[in-house]
Amino acid sequence: MAAPQTSAMAPAPGEYGGDEIQALVLDPGYSSTRAGFAGEDVPKSTIPSYYGIINKDDSASEPKQVYGDNAIHTPLPGLSIHNPMSKEGTVEDWDTATKLWEYAITSRLTIAKQIHPTRNGLNDKTGPDLDAEMENTAEGERSLEDSPLLMTEAGWNPTKAREKSIQIAMEDWGCPAFWLGKSGVLTAFAGGKASSLVIDVGASTLSVTPVHDGLILKKGVMRSPLAGNFVSQQARILFESAQPPISITPHYLISSKSPVDAGAPSNATYRTFNIPPHDSFRRLQEERVLTEFKESVVQLWQGPGRLSSGQQGTTNEDVARGFPGRPFEMPDGWNQVFGAERFRVAEGIWDAKAAFTNADNPTPPQSQTLPALIHASINAVDVDIRPHLLSNVVVTGGTSLLYGFTERLNSELMQLFPGPRVRLTAPGNTAERRFSSWIGGSILGSLGTFHQVGATAILISSSPLLPGSHADLMV
Repeated sequence: MAAPQTSAMAPAPGEYGGDEIQALVLDPGYSSTRAGFAGEDVPKSTIPSYYGIINKDDSASEPKQVYGDNAIHTPLPGLSIHNPMSKEGTVEDWDTATKLWEYAITSRLTIAKQIHPTRNGLNDKTGPDLDAEMENTAEGERSLEDSPLLMTEAGWNPTKAREKSIQIAMEDWGCPAFWLGKSGVLTAFAGGKASSLVIDVGASTLSVTPVHDGLILKKGVMRSPLAGNFVSQQARILFESAQPPISITPHYLISSKSPVDAGAPSNATYRTFNIPPHDSFRRLQEERVLTEFKESVVQLWQGPGRLSSGQQGTTNEDVARGFPGRPFEMPDGWNQVFGAERFRVAEGIWDAKAAFTNADNPTPPQSQTLPALIHASINAVDVDIRPHLLSNVVVTGGTSLLYGFTERLNSELMQLFPGPRVRLTAPGNTAERRFSSWIGGSILGSLGTFHQVGATAILISSSPLLPGSHADLMV
């Protein structure tokens, strides 16, 4: 492997190097994909990881793929919704994922190429007002070939997927430098910690990742599907089991509505379509309604104990019934005040027996709950570093923003580990909680020494490693 550069060494022709860098940071996930320039506080480009396919009337023509919020949330005829990511947070459809990532970067992050001051037009006298003519503006946009790229990945991403990411960045996009970072390490970095226990509650995956001195302890990485989509499914089962059942009508089907009393049937006028969108489109729009319900109504029992536990014949759920309810209105105008049942929607993350079930959704294993994952992760690492990890617990992920989540997590940790000191780090800023791995990548990518840790095309081409083993260059 080539020797690392120093400040006294000039980069070879065609080799990336230098302190003044404008790196791109790409953070793909199951629910959304974040992209932006290193050194900024939040990503400038945040788009859904879902994409749409429009099947045209002419069977001979190729289906059209569309990306972005406006495209996938507009009820176009025959529009179907898909996702290139698997529920484990890894890529399934590489061709579509590449197009989606390109859209996330090029649609909002293109900037003008830097040219020599004598040819920028500012010193040319083109008229009495000294206006500079913008020639070939489209050709002057900065491409991926001019920007080093830092990309995040899940802690359990397989080696083949890492190799494919390097191939896309270096061969397809022509990036001058590339670095592939574990999301858990970057999340800890964003919190200013070299060692921590990262608890990430995303849309499709709940994971616990121990990080020690900037490296992931792979034997302690635990994950389960009891994350945001699981909570949405729990809310859906709650609506279906209500008497009478509560229907979820997305916004796009409502033409007009009139106010009704709480619990009364809705009074709305519905839209009709000659060629309606695919059922997958309605499913995605229903998920948006469920997300609104989670953000405004769902609450976690903060402890002590779990919702089903209690003392002297009275459970905590009985105590919760005495709390004021929270109202919610469906897009069609139906509304109701939700009481103690709002605590059970997310209780399955902590207590599998408390989860709502039906024929298609049985009781999840207790080993998939968050307390069980934390316990297994801590027991899998060395005894000497366990207290240090417990005193540096970092919480991230959009689902961790549920009301009362951090208080409940702290209560569970105190019960699991009564001896060591437990300290949680959970940013109150919504953006920092949702984009923590991107923010960590932004901090790393803005460092002047970023070119020393990133792999370049010359470094890869001159590596003695066999083709297909370039992923070993990424620590």
